[in-house]
Parts: sequence; structure tokens; C-alpha cells
Amino acid sequence: MNSKPVVRYFNRATPPHLTTLIFLAGLSALAMNIFLPSLPGMAAYFQVDYAFMQLSVALYLGVNGALQIFVGPLSDKYGRRPIILTGVGLFCLATIGCLLATSGTMFMVFRMLQAVIAVAMVLSRAVVRDMVPADKAASMMGFVTMGMSLVPMLGPATGGFLEEHFGWHGSFVALLVLGIIMFTVAWFDLGETAPKTDNTVLQQFKEYPELLKAPRFWGYCMASAFGSGAFFAYLGGAPFVGLTVYGMSPGELGLYFAAPGIGYFSGNFISGTFSARVGINRMVLWGAMTVVLGLCLSFALNLSGHGSAVAFFGCMAFVGLGNGMTIPNATAGMLSVRPHLAGTASGLGGTMMIGGGAALSALAGAMLKPGSTELPLLSIMMATALLSLVSILFVIHREQRLGL
Repeated sequence: MNSKPVVRYFNRATPPHLTTLIFLAGLSALAMNIFLPSLPGMAAYFQVDYAFMQLSVALYLGVNGALQIFVGPLSDKYGRRPIILTGVGLFCLATIGCLLATSGTMFMVFRMLQAVIAVAMVLSRAVVRDMVPADKAASMMGFVTMGMSLVPMLGPATGGFLEEHFGWHGSFVALLVLGIIMFTVAWFDLGETAPKTDNTVLQQFKEYPELLKAPRFWGYCMASAFGSGAFFAYLGGAPFVGLTVYGMSPGELGLYFAAPGIGYFSGNFISGTFSARVGINRMVLWGAMTVVLGLCLSFALNLSGHGSAVAFFGCMAFVGLGNGMTIPNATAGMLSVRPHLAGTASGLGGTMMIGGGAALSALAGAMLKPGSTELPLLSIMMATALLSLVSILFVIHREQRLGL
């Protein structure tokens, strides 16, 4: 669909409304972070070490990433709608399992099953690319992720409130209720957008080499993966920094944790407004540079003796701002390399991004020990941010050399 699609709310004969895509992506993001302020309380409830409960982030991301390998080809073959509805339905069942868990191990199993909600984030991007061409897709994805970015702002703060008033179960009850609502909305509004294909599922998987042989796909993919890697490392390490290094309460952590979300919202607004005019490569470059500069500022404040909770979390707003510019544009870029494989590209790119994020989240958790400062976490984030910058510079150099 290259012309502007006709959209009618709650009409399955037309593509989904923009708000449905926002809510789908938002639910996926909310499941990732709403319960983070509850981690210490959950460790006490299940009588396990805090490090074990922290794995609920890394393992969730790992399963999330692995699933995305299959989500893209399956959706290219069978359509976006049935895969999304199945994923949201299974997410609701897994959330019930989390609520009924009687041990840390049982909780962890159902927590990993919750990762099936990855279909919502992956395929909301593919739906956008189905509906509009590349430059318009970057702008539309910017607005989709701008709405979604409210979740990182509100999720931990809401989770901290629920933890203080209802315990850790409150966050998972909220996820269950929202999952049921989202399934209902998707059922009535999510019209099919994937072009029909005669390929078998096996043939869809055999399309992966076509993407893997495209240097531009790798460049965009790595720019997105390494850029978001800084945020995933933050997810794994920031609860320790807030609760242990600075002695914050769960409620305070939830509020401060929202700093990257504020920046992400702003970066998404910039993407949605300017990507079509400025171009996706320039937007990704500016975003990657913003992340690096924000982390340099955080390092400078810490090493000069001015480190504080306000300084640490305040600088994370620049990480969010840069990611808000980088991720939607790099995603539009990777999906435009082979438009007929948009679902496959979204799934493969998401696997690399989330899989790498899982490793970085676990690494951040492992490096932060009692007595640590935030410097080990900042070091991991800086390394990934620099690699993101190198990746987009590679894409720009290649396009200039080829005259694209």
C-alpha cells in the first residue's frame, strides 16, 4: 500500500487505526518494565536472591528475542492479524500463571512465556511498513513509538505505586486487565495488511539469507540494536543504582526511572515531524550522537565528584532522546531494504535488538555488586552507543559510495 490507506475505526475491512498500533506496542513495552520497582519485594516473597529475580528481565528479553525469529516469517505467510491475536491471548494466560505462581522458579517460567507479547511490538512496525512507503513509515513509526514511549515514563512509576499499596501482584493484575482490553480492541479493529504470498512457511524462512546478505540491512540493524542496547543495559542496572547506590524507595525509583521515557517521547516527536523531510540516515546519525553526548555528560559529572541520583537519571533523558530518533528511523531503514520481507526483517531485526539487550541487561546486573557505583553500567552503555554511531556511519558511507 503506497498511497495513504483508508482507515475506519473498528472496521476489520480496513487497516488498523494508529491508536491500535500504539496500544499494541505500548503493552509490549509495559510488560517489560512495570514490575521493576517490585523486584526486591518479589525476591522476599519468593524467598530467592535479588539476582535471581533480576533474571526476570534478561530471560524475558532473551525469549522475546528468540520468538521474533519466527514471528516475522509466520506473519508474512499467515498475516499480521492472526499472529497478533494469538500472541496477545497467550500473554494473558501467561500473566495469570505469574499471578498464581507459588515459587520463584514457577514465576520465572510464566514470566518467560509472557514474552510472547513480542508479536505486538514486532508486527505493529510491520503493519506500518505495509501501509506506507519508507520515509512516511519512519514518520509514522515515530508517532507510534512516541505514544508508546509514554509507557517507560508511566510504567515504573505506576509499578512503584502498585508495589507500595498492593504488593507485586498489583502490577500483574494491571497487565492482565490491559491484555484483555487489548485483545478486544485488536479483534475488532485490526484489519489485515500483509500482502498475500504463495510461499510456504519454510520458503519464508529461506528468505533470511536475502536479508543477511544485504550490508545496508546489517548497518541499520546494528545502529538500532546497539543504540537500544544502552537502554537495555539501563533496564538491568538502573534498579540497582537507584535502590542500592542511592538508597531510593520503590516509589522514588519508579519516578526517576521515567527519565529516558521523557527523552524518548521527545525524540519520537522529532522523528515523526522531521524524518520525511530530513531523511532517515541523518536522523539516525543525530540520534546516535545524542546518546553518546548524554553518556559523556554522565561520566563527566560522576568523575568530577558531582554524581547523584538526579545527575545519573537526568543524563538518561539524553539516552532516551537519542533512541527516540534512532530506533524508528533505523527500523524504517531495515524494513525498506527488502520491502516484500517487511515482517521477516522486523522479526530478525527485533531478535538482534532484543537478544543483544538481554545479554547486556544480564551483564549489567552481573557487574553491579554491593559497593559498586554506576560507573560499570555507564561503561557498558557507552560502548554500545559508540558501536551504534559506527554502524550508521557505515550505512552513510556505503550509500555515498554506491550513489544511492
